[in-house]
Amino acid sequence: MARLESAFFNLGYSETLANQQTAIHLLDPRAKILTTLVFIFIVMSFKPYDISGLMPFFIYPLALIRTGNLPIGYLLKRTLLVLPFVIFIGILNPFFDRATLVALGPIAISGGMISFLSILLRCMLTVLAALTLMALTGFYGICMGLERLGVPNIFVVQLMFVYRYLFVLIEEASRMARARAMRSFSKKGMSFQVWTSLVGHLLLRTIDRARRIHLAMLARGFTGEIRLTRNYELGIRDVLFFLGWSGLFVLLRI
Repeated sequence: MARLESAFFNLGYSETLANQQTAIHLLDPRAKILTTLVFIFIVMSFKPYDISGLMPFFIYPLALIRTGNLPIGYLLKRTLLVLPFVIFIGILNPFFDRATLVALGPIAISGGMISFLSILLRCMLTVLAALTLMALTGFYGICMGLERLGVPNIFVVQLMFVYRYLFVLIEEASRMARARAMRSFSKKGMSFQVWTSLVGHLLLRTIDRARRIHLAMLARGFTGEIRLTRNYELGIRDVLFFLGWSGLFVLLRI
């Protein structure tokens, strides 16, 4: 149950961070989305053996974290969660590519090790940039920005609903886990039969809850259009933000 509540807190905490009123938060989501996409594209364009060229790109997420008053410890922890998957992808590189590329005295560093480190760096840069965008804009702000950038409305609305119903799913699962703990005197573990029964009831309760939410949205006049309390308009500051950072990325890449 503690894990479910922790997951619920982590999802909601990003939206809490996005409600701040710093200069970066007030920028139009389209400018931040496009800048992050350019950043990810240029970072992924580096060659497998290029490590030194990637290091200056940490200035982008770190500058946004500093300017946006974001907790760097929280973002780094979320970034580290994806590292096991990246390690699984690139762990075999040192075994297949054993040619020595760099020699530091008696220590020989193979091309496979360098490419493995390059994969780790690119992963950290792209994931950290995406999490920073999420913390600065919020998921609903990102959806609104995608819609104004020309992404089909039906895709954006479905994406928004998936994110919204994650909260519903976690909330229902937390209630069921709490009820089970109270009726089993906090007995650890559960049999496969009990686990499957809980999952089935969770699905039924979530569908019923989603139906009630949908009816409530229709009763309040929902037409599929995303409406936010904060009105964003693309201005000169947003254009300068995009052009300035994009120009720096291109310069660092060259």
